[in-house]
Formats: sequence, C-alpha cells, structure tokens
Amino acid sequence: MRDGTPSSQAPTTTDVTERLGYRLKRTAAALRTAMDRALRQHGLTVPQYACLELLDQHPGLSNAELARGTFVTRQSMNVVLRGLQDAGLITRPATTDHGRALPAHLTQEGHHRLAAARSAVYAIDQRMTNAVPQQRLTQLLTDLDHMTAALEE
Repeated sequence: MRDGTPSSQAPTTTDVTERLGYRLKRTAAALRTAMDRALRQHGLTVPQYACLELLDQHPGLSNAELARGTFVTRQSMNVVLRGLQDAGLITRPATTDHGRALPAHLTQEGHHRLAAARSAVYAIDQRMTNAVPQQRLTQLLTDLDHMTAALEE
C-alpha cells in the first residue's frame, strides 16, 4: 500500500521474514506465548479463556457457536467444554428440549476465574497496544480488518 492505495504488486523481497504474513504469524505466536504463560497461572488455556469470555458476553451459546467464536473445531470445543465443566466453571444440561445444542453458562466459580484471568490478558493486550503509536492505532486496526476481509472473500 502506498498513500492508502492498495497495490497489486507483490513485495520484491525473497526473504520470507520480510513478508507481511510471516510478520503477522510471528506476532500471533508471541501473543499466544504470552497468553499461555499468563493463563497457566489461572489454570486455563487460551481456548478455555476465550470460551469463558464469550459465555460471559453471550450466555447460552452452543458448542458450534463457541467453536466459531474461538477459532477452534467443534471437536476441539467439545474437549474445551468438557474440561471447563469438569473444573466447575460452566454448566450445560445433559439434554435439551429441542435440537442437539446444549447451551453453556458460566458458574459463579467461572465468573471468578474469568475475572482473575481477564486482568492478566488485558495487561498483555495493553502491552501490545502500547507498542503502536497512538496516532496510528486506529489505522492499524482498520488495516487488519481489511486484510481479514480480503482473505475471507
């Protein structure tokens, strides 16, 4: 991109570490590592934490909805939900009146664990945000949204 105009030309570099995709993946890996480390202290994994956040905002989501929202497969979400349920952090009915979806809800302990873990995760997000000059942050977020949309087309 030059002057805000998208470019159809690929970068001229052959060094993969200079490619945008590589840099994004490196940033994502660093974020995941920092979150893994912080969440371990709260007895949670990143997918478990993401699931708790979604259920706090949208109680009653199904396995499929949670899987989409946390970027994991439905099979992986089954494992996540079972672990959260075994830890007493969520409840799900054994059966449902209609359909196959079993809506999940946070327990009181789930709310407490989420609140404790949230402050650690938000501190990591703030460290990352602070690395971007404030006057460029809005444009960076917009650019990331545009990149996502371009790949989802």
